[in-house]
Amino acid sequence: MTDPRPVISAIRDGRGLDGPGAALIAQGLADGSVSDAQAGAFAMAVLTKGVGPAGRVALTRAMRDSGHVLQWDLSGPVVDKHSTGGIGDTVSLVLAPLLAARGVFVPMISGRGLGHTGGTLDKLEAIPGYLCDQPEDAFRRIVRQVGCAIVSATGDVAPADRRLYAIRDETGTVESIDLITASILSKKLAAGLDALVLDVKAGSGAILKKPDSAGRLAQALVETANGAGCPTTALITDMDQPLARSAGNALEVMEAIRTLQGAPGALRELTLALAAECLSLAGQPTDGLEAVLDGGAAAEVFGRMVAAMGGPRDLMERPEAHLPRAPVIRPVPTPEGRVGRIDVTALGHAVLALGGGRVRAGEAIDHGVGLDGLVKLGEPVGPDRPLAMVHAADDLGAEVAIAAVQAAYTLGEGAPGPLIRDRITR
Repeated sequence: MTDPRPVISAIRDGRGLDGPGAALIAQGLADGSVSDAQAGAFAMAVLTKGVGPAGRVALTRAMRDSGHVLQWDLSGPVVDKHSTGGIGDTVSLVLAPLLAARGVFVPMISGRGLGHTGGTLDKLEAIPGYLCDQPEDAFRRIVRQVGCAIVSATGDVAPADRRLYAIRDETGTVESIDLITASILSKKLAAGLDALVLDVKAGSGAILKKPDSAGRLAQALVETANGAGCPTTALITDMDQPLARSAGNALEVMEAIRTLQGAPGALRELTLALAAECLSLAGQPTDGLEAVLDGGAAAEVFGRMVAAMGGPRDLMERPEAHLPRAPVIRPVPTPEGRVGRIDVTALGHAVLALGGGRVRAGEAIDHGVGLDGLVKLGEPVGPDRPLAMVHAADDLGAEVAIAAVQAAYTLGEGAPGPLIRDRITR
């Protein structure tokens, strides 16, 4: 069968999606034999009727196999992590070297930010010389020698997803759990993983703000990844406040470096929890992770990875000498009180307005701007403790960001919820 219309009709009529049908659609998306109209009809049929757990597995596998799938011959298991995105979420920069220091390999294929959440590659590109676009032979060499590498996807990784992603945006079908699941997992599983851990955010700064929505997505992701042959668990984690104290590319890299050097905080706590999940799935012991951070082994691996990717060899010793800094740094004043609520998405938009993110793919960003010293729920603020420090390119940008941050915070009674809200294993 080479005609996609019967596949689309079967989904539309509630008969689901099987393996051959998924393969036909995925290959047609990749090679262009499925037209834009047919791709849009497919996406709408999936949104309105769904394809069920078996259909999600079939679609994920087919989209994974529409391009190049990496295979590894290494001395330890190959693992990775995916986050649905949030503010101050710099876990990848700490997690990858932490796991590598424990003898597992992390070939992390990441993305750039779009909208209010930051992208891992944007953060790394704040480091002078760091080249995210690596040819496969260099990617493989760095993973083998260092233990981890964080790179951008090449054009031949899950090409069906790249086309369907754009179609979903144009046809109003972005929110389909089936399509979100296949999109996330097809790219991750193309890295040839032995295990995967998922960080699904819920709260005011997450894409999925309601816990039940995040739970449904986490369940679908875990069921589908395991069904596709990759042992996977998910943590549903809090995004009703920023994960770290910083939001903005160079500022988040600096906070990740401090965490790698043993600094406490929620970023450290969540990274340790996700690392333990990865090790457990890979059949490795989970004890001693804190000692790997505190003893400097993870920091040493991160420095080696940065150097191997083209960055400075002394980043860990002299980060201030290399990371870009904004010329204007201003406090965000506030009356005395305690933080009762945070509109975390609004903080992300403040970073966007400063020039630290992008609304459309391909836009240039200013790596030095952003926010740091962000206060969290229940913490005291006042004349001697501002809500944050704004790092801006000019005074006008600083004023706009100050107003945006003030509007994002509400003083009153409030306390943080648990960092990890739930754990999904099957």
